[in-house]
Amino acid sequence: MSDEVITTLYPSPTRRFLGIGMLLLLGGILIYTGLAYPPDVLGWQAFLLGMGALCLWVSERMRHATSHGVELTKGGLRGSDGEVIASIDEIHSVDRSMFVFKPSNGFVVRLKRSSSARWMPGLWWRMGKRIGIGGVTPGGGGKIMADMLAAMLKAEDLDV
Repeated sequence: MSDEVITTLYPSPTRRFLGIGMLLLLGGILIYTGLAYPPDVLGWQAFLLGMGALCLWVSERMRHATSHGVELTKGGLRGSDGEVIASIDEIHSVDRSMFVFKPSNGFVVRLKRSSSARWMPGLWWRMGKRIGIGGVTPGGGGKIMADMLAAMLKAEDLDV
């Protein structure tokens, strides 16, 4: 992919703090409840402890994922750590309409072919032919990136 960065999308520090904090708080409450007030059925206690551990694990994944950002280059979308999210020739369309299943303050990229599943909590996810960009990112930055990507796709269609 081309190295020239057109626009970047980084997590908002406040949203990042709140997202990670809420997951940590939920995980802590679930584990505390499972240990301090154990249910009569052992299965429910295991469920509470398991869900609490899962919340703590996801909060760590989100902390790591949101230390990076998403960059739009002439070659496509990539993480600021260099991981290729989607190349421009794989992208079919961009959708940021109200009724589409997308991350908060973000947009959805539709691919021409299915790709491997990947999840960077709070930043982006990829499942099948869809990529969701956004989460703890600012809405204005997501809108700019979606519009720039749509313009690049339109210009590519006109060149063909």
